[in-house]
Amino acid sequence: MPQADRQHRAGIALIIAAAIAWSTAPFFVRLLHFDSWTILFWRGLFGGSSIALFLVLTQGRRGVRDLFAMKANGWLVACLSTTGMVSFIPALQLTSVANAAIIVATQPFVAAAIAWIWLREAVAPRTMLASLVALAGIAVIVSNAGGAGDVRGIVLACIMVLAISIMTVAMRKHRDTSMVAAAAISNFLGSLVSIPFAHGIGAVTSSDLVTFALFGLCQVGFGLTFYALGSRALPSGQASLIATLETPLMPFWVYLGFGEIPSLRALFGGALVMGAVIADILADSRAHQGDAAAKAVSSGE
Repeated sequence: MPQADRQHRAGIALIIAAAIAWSTAPFFVRLLHFDSWTILFWRGLFGGSSIALFLVLTQGRRGVRDLFAMKANGWLVACLSTTGMVSFIPALQLTSVANAAIIVATQPFVAAAIAWIWLREAVAPRTMLASLVALAGIAVIVSNAGGAGDVRGIVLACIMVLAISIMTVAMRKHRDTSMVAAAAISNFLGSLVSIPFAHGIGAVTSSDLVTFALFGLCQVGFGLTFYALGSRALPSGQASLIATLETPLMPFWVYLGFGEIPSLRALFGGALVMGAVIADILADSRAHQGDAAAKAVSSGE
């Protein structure tokens, strides 16, 4: 198998792993009874520490250098990631889940558009079709959610989508920069920004700290690290599409932990999202196999 194909398949696996990690957020939030800014502070502190430790253990002095002498491209990604993290939680407080989820579902389109403008990266028609199906699935999931949308919450959700979409494209463009280090710094920045607004930082117990540590390691540490590594190997639109697996997986973890049974709408919408992503991955695999076969025939001639 050519090196490019191996990297592409590894990229798909890493983005799927990132989506699984990110999808655990509601499970951990249910275990914690603090304001959003306090959760952001402790989650960012533990998440950034876990990513930094991973970087140092795997890369040694080079990892330390990447953390303390990060290039401008890395700081760009870190600031964009921080913007996305600190915008989304308040957005969920200010507007309905339905509004926020629908806005977040547009990320594959936004990332693909930015990649086309910035990198002139073409978007495969199958990925665009799959993105439309995934958007329809997410719309079904949240269609029975109530609540009037607040303008500030909607604006914050839009800022989050724009920031994460630009971050995805920047990661692909600047592949020579340590984006894992950027992911660690973004968490520390998120904790720093949260301090003025967090009211329960000092009210946590030892058991809360354990939960925060698992939250930071599993949801943030693994999620951002896998996404930073995987997005380098995939077109930006496809990476964002695969990451939408996060949405239908969220109720699955809540069901396992708290016995909440998803509604029929959630099950149907989740099936659409997962079906769209799986169809795109399979079509992409067949396309790469066809390209590899064509190259083999051509080289044989």
